[in-house]
Amino acid sequence: MTEPVHFLHLTDLHLSHPGLADPHLLTDTAAMLDRVLDRIAGIVPPPAFMIVSGDLTNSGAPESYRLLEEKMRGVAMPVLYALGNHDSREHFHAVIGGRETDLAAPLDYDRVVAGVHVIVLDTMIPGRVGGTLGEAQLAFLDGALGRQQGLAKIVVMHHPPALDPNAPLAWETLDWPATERLCRVLQGRCDVAAILCGHIHVARVAHWHGVPVLTGVGLHNSFDPLYSGGLRAIEGAGFSLCTLRPSGLTATVVSLPSEARELRILPWETVLSLR
Repeated sequence: MTEPVHFLHLTDLHLSHPGLADPHLLTDTAAMLDRVLDRIAGIVPPPAFMIVSGDLTNSGAPESYRLLEEKMRGVAMPVLYALGNHDSREHFHAVIGGRETDLAAPLDYDRVVAGVHVIVLDTMIPGRVGGTLGEAQLAFLDGALGRQQGLAKIVVMHHPPALDPNAPLAWETLDWPATERLCRVLQGRCDVAAILCGHIHVARVAHWHGVPVLTGVGLHNSFDPLYSGGLRAIEGAGFSLCTLRPSGLTATVVSLPSEARELRILPWETVLSLR
């Protein structure tokens, strides 16, 4: 890669079909996705591809995947999806993914797009909030890292790796054993430009064992990082315009206008019970 490659990182769409009863939906995510797609359509030069790092829907309903497929028809670039804890593998494949066998298996794959090697891992544990990576998935990652020599690599997964083995919030990340195994697989891989994640609804950059880990805020809500009484969900949405150069990755956060209205508060006892 000699010329810069521009691409988009979206996450946590939490799309919900308006005909569904969805008591856990805090904002009109269908309208928010429309706003984002309108903004994206005007980007010059147009991005080469789009990454969406999980929680495509809010409840995994097939109607919501059909709505996603409908809204994304006008996107004139390749779209690479990861799955998150709010998703359904079976319903994703039935509507969007196209896999006809092993529908419950993790969705792990790699693609070369615009000279960038993108490796997508499925960190979902059905029925759980936190994530993991199994041994077979890490073996897949190890094999993928050995392919496409000379190309910069982007790893995509919904749950970010854990930053601290003593962190009390198990829901936020990969579990610690999976995090340690992931670290060993990536050790010394100078061609991994970044790991792109979502899940925590906060725009955050972590320098994790020499690898930038970028998490996006998503389109459903943001969590107030200054609130200390639990989780305070507020209005807030955005996506990242990324540029990959030979020198590394730049990610510019594009925030959508918001009054940061309070949507819901989860007290600490509820937050600590999430797994």
